Amino acid sequence: MNRVVTHELIHAFDHCRAHVDWFTNVRHLACSEIRAANLSGDCSLVNEVFRLHFGLKQHHQTCVRDRAILSILAVRNINKEVAQKAVDKVFESCFNDLEPFGRIPHNKTDAKYAHRDFQNRDRYFSNI
Repeated sequence: MNRVVTHELIHAFDHCRAHVDWFTNVRHLACSEIRAANLSGDCSLVNEVFRLHFGLKQHHQTCVRDRAILSILAVRNINKEVAQKAVDKVFESCFNDLEPFGRIPHNKTDAKYAHRDFQNRDRYFSNI
């Protein structure tokens, strides 16, 4: 349940921060799906083991890419090639956008540290 809520909250964050055009711009949707798959835990090692997906090199990136494509296909009536092109076009910048966490929270402890860092983000630069 935490993973699903986090996934949807990342979409809400993107909607407020980036003014995502959900209905006409497939690249906006692709970017938000990439970020949600990357930051919500959809591609955690435990989830991938349960899905029987194994890989060593670049596995997290491959999982994020595949999950984003599946999500786009679930909500849009487009073919797989269009979804793949949209994901490929925005993947690097969106995969590296870790806001609001600042890191990929791999577990609850890491998520707490990410939240603490987010709360204190302005404290360290206030005297500069």
